[in-house]
Amino acid sequence: MSEAASREADTEARDLLEAVVRIPSVSRNEGEAAERLVEFFEAHDREAWLDEVGNVRAPADDGVLLTSHIDTVPGDIPVRVEETDEGDVLWGRGSVDAKGPLCAMAVAAVRTGASFVGVVGEEVDSKGARYLVEDRDTAPDAVINGEPSGWEGITLGYRGLLAGTYVATSESGHSSRPENNAIQDAIDWWTAVDDEFATDEWHPVFERVTCKPVDFKGGTSTDGLSVEATMNVQLRVPPEYSTDEIREIADGFLENGTVNWDDKVEPVMQSPRTSAARAFRAAIRQAGGDPTLLRKTGTSDMNVYAKAWDCPMVTYGPGDSDLDHAPNEHLPLDEYDRAVAVLETATERLLED
Repeated sequence: MSEAASREADTEARDLLEAVVRIPSVSRNEGEAAERLVEFFEAHDREAWLDEVGNVRAPADDGVLLTSHIDTVPGDIPVRVEETDEGDVLWGRGSVDAKGPLCAMAVAAVRTGASFVGVVGEEVDSKGARYLVEDRDTAPDAVINGEPSGWEGITLGYRGLLAGTYVATSESGHSSRPENNAIQDAIDWWTAVDDEFATDEWHPVFERVTCKPVDFKGGTSTDGLSVEATMNVQLRVPPEYSTDEIREIADGFLENGTVNWDDKVEPVMQSPRTSAARAFRAAIRQAGGDPTLLRKTGTSDMNVYAKAWDCPMVTYGPGDSDLDHAPNEHLPLDEYDRAVAVLETATERLLED
């Protein structure tokens, strides 16, 4: 029998996770899953409610705020628990990103007395996290944000995001004319921006500015008098830069057209020497693991919290982040049990400080 199979399962934690994964909660439709979390807290004599945007609020000891997101990306993955030689595995959309971390934190919150918030909208606009920082009068003493890191991983950094829409218009004319039309202007601008931030393949991705067009529309206008181009773009921003610095550089290459920069999230990089990072390293070692410090190339709600609150924070949670949004999203339940135990130990250590 494997070590995983021989260890006693955390039945309460697993039951909550499976129940929440079975409830679809694609962004902007998190209500039913949120209500299930409220029921869990009320069953443990903890006050909990949904706030104005749909976040699950379960305030308690603000020495630690445990928080993760309820929403998932779309995708129908039949929910099932599969028995393997290494232990049971839960399949389903959100099992990794981020209902595994979310439910682990809910369980740790009721067992330790820490504050908890399950937020909405992380996958689209971080609506829940943005509302939370605006609605609170003071910062918690420490924040543990829930995203998959693997039970031995501690995420300290995320790149930021700058996103916008480029729009250009030019007079219509025969395609044999040498002058640029709006489509060429859009391509030239984006090529110049991409070239500006180009690095060799050995440069760590976390330290790069990466540029991605995510949507493009172009062609002759309805009235036939002009050529129009519209391009939605995203730039990922490492901690070396601010989003304003990246915006200034990108705008410097504009010759025709304008950009409406409509979303920006600052990068974050926490010290490995904060009380939160130390508590998790100790808790992981206590559980028999080897702590690994991580930097993620995307963004998360931790970026939002770090900009608003000057307190120690890390991101932590069970699951392989390579399975985020994937069609084969699944979570080994033994890893989930370990993460719950680590969260309890680390949270108790922080509450005692």
